[in-house]
Parts: sequence; C-alpha cells; structure tokens
Amino acid sequence: MSYDILLLFALAFTGLIAGWINTIAGGGSNLTLPMLMVLGLPPDVANGTNRVAVVLQALVGVRGFSQHGKMDTPAILPILIPCLLGSAVGAIVAATLPNVALKPLLLGTVILISFIIIVRPSFIAPPPGTPVVSVNDSKTGWGMLFVCGVYGGFVQASVGFILLATLSGVLRYDLVRANALKIACTLAFTLLSLGVFIYFDQVAWLPGLVLGAGSMLGAWFSVKFAVKVSQNTIKWFLFAMTVCASVAAFVF
Repeated sequence: MSYDILLLFALAFTGLIAGWINTIAGGGSNLTLPMLMVLGLPPDVANGTNRVAVVLQALVGVRGFSQHGKMDTPAILPILIPCLLGSAVGAIVAATLPNVALKPLLLGTVILISFIIIVRPSFIAPPPGTPVVSVNDSKTGWGMLFVCGVYGGFVQASVGFILLATLSGVLRYDLVRANALKIACTLAFTLLSLGVFIYFDQVAWLPGLVLGAGSMLGAWFSVKFAVKVSQNTIKWFLFAMTVCASVAAFVF
C-alpha cells in the first residue's frame, strides 16, 4: 500500500499532539485513529496500528517520569496484574468482533469523569498528604484496573481517563504520580494487545512508526510540563480533554 508523503507528515504531527495529550491526560487516540483511517486503513487495522505509537510514547513517558522521581516503582507490579488480565480479554474481543459498543461506552465514561471533576474535584485530585491505598487492599481498585485493561485492550481511545479516575479517585495518588503509573500500565497492556493485533495481521508498520515518532516527541514535552505545573492545572487540563473526547465521540 502506498501513502501520500504529506499525509504521513500530518500523521507525525498528529502523533506529536496525541503523545502530549496522552501523557498528561488521555484521549489522544481520538485524534490518531481518524487520521489513520484518512490514510486508508480499515478500522480494525487502524486500531492495531495505533498501538505501535502508544507503546513508543509510553516508553518515553515511563523513562521521563522515572528520571524525575515521580514513579512509584514498588506499586507497578500489583497494579499491572489486573490491567494485563483485562487487556488480554479486551484485545481478543477487539480483534475478533466489531466495535459495536465502543461509542456509547466511550461517551458515557468521559462524560461521567467530566461530571465528577466538576461536582467533586477532590475525587480526581486528592489533597496533599492523602494516604495512598494499596491495590492489594482495595477490591474496588483491583476491579476497576481490570476494567481499564479490558477497555484498553479493546480500543485505546480515552483509556487514560479511566486509569486516572482509578489511580487518583480510588487509590488516591496525586495526579502527577497517577499519570506516571497510568503510563506504566498503558505500556504493559498495550504491548500485550499489540501482540494480539500482530498475530491477527492488523498492524500497518510504516504509518505506525511515523505516528510513533511524533508521539514520542509529544510525550517527552508532556513529561517536562507535568512535573512542573500544579496538580490543579493538570486537573483542569484533564477536564478540558474529557470534554473534547466527549465531543469527538459524539460527532464521530
């Protein structure tokens, strides 16, 4: 399959924006999935190809947050277990069935998170000094992370919102550390789901790598921003992105 060079440049630029958005909030795939389909990829291949970029931007994000001392490394494995179990389920469903439930699920989720940010901002942005809840001590947190994995394996779009709601709202991490763990989770379950899409031959490597190059640069800039601004700034940026994701899901 041949690709227009201008569209590939546009894809890389879209990746840069999406990488920035995904690293600090979520919803970047609402930009990249339509762009991949503009290139002529069918929805299932666009869904699989998008995972290449997500893996690359997540690698940059994990490294960046770790270098700035914002990654709760001991918590990664307990958090990853339910995410990976869910991701395996979601990726197999996505590779074998049409995404009939995607739009209402996406729209309902991001609207709910937007509503929570407005009426109860301390839920998504815990006050300083709030003790963190271990996922091993929270059945709700474990179950929510499993759901995050299912959704992330099924389709990448806006999974960051659900992860942040779980990590901040249920496990009570501040938004900077929640973002760091979100990226670690995203990297793990996207690697798993990417393997499933590769097995079903639903990855177009050239656009995936072009998109990934832009996404990596966007993630690098985003980490620099996230570790410097206040939690309140991140909270309202998150709110803005949930509104944008709601509009995108409703329109498209």
